Amino acid sequence: MSEVYSKAETLALRRKHIGPSCKVFFAKDPLKIVRAQGQYMFDENGEKYLDCINNVAHVGHSHPDVIKAAVKQMELLNTNSRFLHDNLVQYAKRLTDTMPEKLSVCYFVNSGSEANDLALRLARHFSGHQDVITLDNAYHGHVTSLIDISPYKFNQLGKESKKEFVHVAPSPDTYRGKYREDHLDPAGAYAGEVKKIIEETQKNGRKIAAFIAESMQSCGGQVIPPAGYFQQVAEYVHEAGGVFIADEVQVGFARVGKHFWAFQLQGEDFVPDIVTMGKPIGNGHPMSCVVTTREIAEAFGASGLEYFNTFGGNPVSCAIGLAVLDVIEKEDLQGNATRVGNYLIELLNEQKRKHPLVGDIRGVGLFVGVDLVKDEQKRTPATAEALHLVYKLKERHILLSADGPHRNILKFKPPMSFTREDAEFVVDQIDALLTEMEEATGNKISTNMQCKRKTNEENLQSDCLGESINHVNGNACRQENGFYADNHVVPCKRIRT
Repeated sequence: MSEVYSKAETLALRRKHIGPSCKVFFAKDPLKIVRAQGQYMFDENGEKYLDCINNVAHVGHSHPDVIKAAVKQMELLNTNSRFLHDNLVQYAKRLTDTMPEKLSVCYFVNSGSEANDLALRLARHFSGHQDVITLDNAYHGHVTSLIDISPYKFNQLGKESKKEFVHVAPSPDTYRGKYREDHLDPAGAYAGEVKKIIEETQKNGRKIAAFIAESMQSCGGQVIPPAGYFQQVAEYVHEAGGVFIADEVQVGFARVGKHFWAFQLQGEDFVPDIVTMGKPIGNGHPMSCVVTTREIAEAFGASGLEYFNTFGGNPVSCAIGLAVLDVIEKEDLQGNATRVGNYLIELLNEQKRKHPLVGDIRGVGLFVGVDLVKDEQKRTPATAEALHLVYKLKERHILLSADGPHRNILKFKPPMSFTREDAEFVVDQIDALLTEMEEATGNKISTNMQCKRKTNEENLQSDCLGESINHVNGNACRQENGFYADNHVVPCKRIRT
């Protein structure tokens, strides 16, 4: 494939013309990706990489049905939503049909950040309040209003960066958080922390406009809230006159398999007041949406301030959105997320039983996190080990990222076309690399550990005996232990994916 510039020239021009805060993956040796198909990406030399992180290409890179829908509509018309067009209302109907009945009104915008910014406007106007409760380690977008409510970002700027109208509740993490898996009622305990914040805020004469949370935290470490948590939080927030915003930008559109939306994992009795979405909605096309109740929408409209978005809801975007919904249904990608996701989690749990570095496996559908630890009992984050693993996987043509507050969580959120064979391939490579790392530090796999993967499609249970009892040395990932090649440098800066 002929390229305009060599990789070196492309990199040099990027350094010259693109802002230095715009980071690239694998800074020491960044990839130049020139095409992609399904769950695979290809560099300028035609080398193929398995994409385990790209939740934007939701139904697969360059899906022909999505491309066809976009081109067909571009040939006819693309204009703003002030003109009547069937695509807008058809897509709004299709989208809201996937949600609880009271979530019936859409505002179409262009990115997850824009959706969350608008959600804050809706909440503040409806409630008449200003303050926002967010979760520790949360990330909701890159515009100023969202950096303000994203501890994942503003904590990097120092203690004084938190605004007085922002209140941070503990992340409902039952592996690393304040209340863990041995707590009798972690959902109630974490919700109680939100209640305390509300009470303290009210004592100080402030009022809550909204509680916002990703339905499952992504950048925060692939955290799955305990069932019942959102219901209790919503009750406290509503009593305070605020609204509940569910951020589905990274986890929506059937990624969890069991449901179309991740907030539905909390149970049928939970319905947020506002839902935001982006990333997978257009399979790479820039579009997003805010869905809310008729009551909130009418209050926003009664302000007298017209809301208009030049590109939001244009005919091409809506045609693409409809095509994505069609592909999810036609190819049973929701079912695939369940089947392949369960298989991936099972394979990773084999590694947990086998390797002391693997502290926790958590996930639903094709949203999975692997928490790497230096010490199983203390759950000491294995940050360097995680970054080393990510770089070594890249050398083996697998693209995976590490994130979370300690950057020790391996994040799986691949295109929904991800297969059982893909899951086996990546886990086999992780197994081999973990074995190398343990051998380099003198921490051997438990001699009692024997794992064999069954090939019977109907029986996904592994025959695993024994438990791993060794701990990885706290200095396991230092360069002198041989984990890194001489020219291999792991950057410490986060890159959000």
